[in-house]
Amino acid sequence: MALNFRRSWRYACPAPAIAAPSRFRNLRSDAVLEAIAKAYEERTPNVALYNYPSFSGAVSALFAYLFHRHLNVPCLILPFSTVVPLRVEELAFEGLKKCYFLDFIGPKGFALELSRRNACEVICFDHRKSVLSAMPSAEDRCGKLTFHVDLEKSSSKAAYEYFSNELERMILSMDENGVGTSGLLNPEDLDRVGSVLKYIEDGDLRQWRLPDIRAFNIGINEWRSKINCIANPHMFEQLLKISSEELIGRGNSCISSQQDAARNVLLKVFKLRLGRGLYGECLGARVDGNSDLSNEIGKELSLRSTAAGLRPIGAVIYMQRNNLKMCLRSTDCATDTSEVAKAYGGGGSKSSSSFIIRMDEYNQWLSVNSAA
Repeated sequence: MALNFRRSWRYACPAPAIAAPSRFRNLRSDAVLEAIAKAYEERTPNVALYNYPSFSGAVSALFAYLFHRHLNVPCLILPFSTVVPLRVEELAFEGLKKCYFLDFIGPKGFALELSRRNACEVICFDHRKSVLSAMPSAEDRCGKLTFHVDLEKSSSKAAYEYFSNELERMILSMDENGVGTSGLLNPEDLDRVGSVLKYIEDGDLRQWRLPDIRAFNIGINEWRSKINCIANPHMFEQLLKISSEELIGRGNSCISSQQDAARNVLLKVFKLRLGRGLYGECLGARVDGNSDLSNEIGKELSLRSTAAGLRPIGAVIYMQRNNLKMCLRSTDCATDTSEVAKAYGGGGSKSSSSFIIRMDEYNQWLSVNSAA
């Protein structure tokens, strides 16, 4: 007998809110709460929460979106951040039958409480070893809570396989009046999406085996501003068309820009008297506007300091809001940069530390012969 679903799947992604300058501000916006309220009124049977701002979580949400769209079944899809988390009582509404946790298992006890309070099925996907100790025992789950945690498979790949298999199973149960589709992805999308999944998994599992994986991950970071389906109503269509080549291209462009910026900074290197000379001398550079390069430039300065016969430390200085911040880096395992940082109220590790320094104090650190 054919399945007859009267509800529309238009709530697979709720109406967007105006994008806010803060990455997390919209996660508990009026648009989110209104979408939940509407799901409550219409007794929407499915909710999918995805780890935000995880790219793997967003891609997993894409597969949940496609699955429910194929079946013409309503599903409320929301980003979930532990910074501004949704509450169990906001999701435990009457009519909810199934809730997916994509690329996370939720705060401790969250999934278990949701399954108990609403007697709904909760299905979680994760690949991190750290979640194993946070999972409730099999006895506590009572058949309503399922974890798909595979340390050798990324969450997005596991979600793709799950929703593909579920769609195939449901198609086989329908007659000629059913959905009439052959798979979660169209044939023209299979290879492209498959390549993206391979690169995501290579990064998620920390394998770093695929060519241009660093550029791919940088490309992902450039894309993260778009993976809030509340602020970006076109997220799923955009994710479906994205390619590993596009992300690698974005990453390589960013790497090239960073290298150009680093070269310009390294043309203006100067000597610095650490602690007015108490901790020796090293090479330093101002990176105002390029603070994201502080680690790489600091390590390069450490190498140059060593070659110049100075302490193997690189000092990177930049304005952070209204404060002058100094970051110290060292490539020499016998050197402890934190002794300087701690003396000035900062901290860190031996090879990487930082602190805020007063401008008048900083001026006392500048070597008389500033040319390196």
